Amino acid sequence: MISRLMQYCKYPITVLFELLMQILFSAPRFRFCNAAKSVFLRLAGGQIGSRVVYYPGVWVMNGRNLKIGDYVDLAKDVLITTGGGVEIGARTLVGYRTQILSSNHAIPPAGQRIFDAGHSNKAVLIGEDVWIGANCIILPGVSIGAGAVVGAGSVVTKDIPANCIAAGCPAKVIKERQP
Repeated sequence: MISRLMQYCKYPITVLFELLMQILFSAPRFRFCNAAKSVFLRLAGGQIGSRVVYYPGVWVMNGRNLKIGDYVDLAKDVLITTGGGVEIGARTLVGYRTQILSSNHAIPPAGQRIFDAGHSNKAVLIGEDVWIGANCIILPGVSIGAGAVVGAGSVVTKDIPANCIAAGCPAKVIKERQP
């Protein structure tokens, strides 16, 4: 059965990884399930802190170049691509259906095929004690400073300084957090 599947699949290891992730990351956020999810990501090459909470449906591709601090909370259906590297600081909350993208398709010169252009990878750095609201998109190459808040539905295309509140599409700093 597996050998027959491998005949039809160009990337059998990737497909197996995706299958295991789909099964494991559909589990509820019980402590032992979260511990198993962390072990899986460590085996995939990630550096994962303690007490990370993964709601069902979190999707991380592929785990290499991923650093997650202690007590990070990844809500339902969060998507993280790690091709360019993703670092999430301790005690950070990532809202429902947020996408953290460290890889993107390259745009070739006019006249060249988009399909063959490859990818552009840039690291995403998220500081400690950050709150990212639901349905946000964090694009490659962005840094979000410690203590920042990103409003729901924002598209982060540029760096957000520490202790600032940003929102919108594209996200802009709207005010600083008061001490």
